[in-house]
Amino acid sequence: MEKVEIERRKQILVVKINRPEARNAVDAETAGLLEAAVNEFQRDKGLRVMVLTGSGDLSFCAGADLKAARELIERRGAERSGPMGFSRITDTGKPAIAAVNGYCLAGGLELACWCDFRIASAGAKFGVVNRRWGVPLIDGGTQRLPRIVGLGNALYLIESGAMINAEHALRMGLIQEIVPDGTALDRAVELAVRMAEYPWTSLINDRRAAYEGLTLDLPRGIKREKEIHAEFFRDVEMFEGLERFKQGRRPAPPTPPV
Repeated sequence: MEKVEIERRKQILVVKINRPEARNAVDAETAGLLEAAVNEFQRDKGLRVMVLTGSGDLSFCAGADLKAARELIERRGAERSGPMGFSRITDTGKPAIAAVNGYCLAGGLELACWCDFRIASAGAKFGVVNRRWGVPLIDGGTQRLPRIVGLGNALYLIESGAMINAEHALRMGLIQEIVPDGTALDRAVELAVRMAEYPWTSLINDRRAAYEGLTLDLPRGIKREKEIHAEFFRDVEMFEGLERFKQGRRPAPPTPPV
């Protein structure tokens, strides 16, 4: 049984951590397989969106396998890509969605935060529970979490070690949708398929401008947006989309979650 399962659904790459017996905790072998999967997603121009999830309904990822912590940290390539497998790959240039089922804890939360946004099952739980054992966040958690939920919410999770439910996570902006248990992956793939069908240049350039603008003040961010979209008038897909609009062929937006 592979510790990471990869499934290609046309332009979507589903990456599933497959250690349900260990609540999908990541050991060295799993981390190496995750790194390989993300590298494949980054290289393959035929893939547009990645969906990251965990096997079963109990856990998305409970973090690092602390019983094998030394092997995980000393894994070949960990210094470059991050102990958990890919957290230090700062941008693939394409969207990724986390489909969170069950526990999303410690390093697992860091992996979920690596994704652009998160869809969670109603029974999902989130927390920096590694605080209890003195294990630090070294897979980007101290940097991504404040950018997602704001400093106060991030420090609440980081310092208290509290575990919160999906409703609390939604209120603070950690997740974007709550769906019935057992459907997070289906919903994430549904959104991924719709995203992959959109005219692509404008989507990835808007994404790029949003990320790059995080480190800029507003005037420089506006300037950077203009630079990134400088050639938009040459985008064939955009003009094809405008022609469809004129013809009345206007696709409906994604349906809201159930």
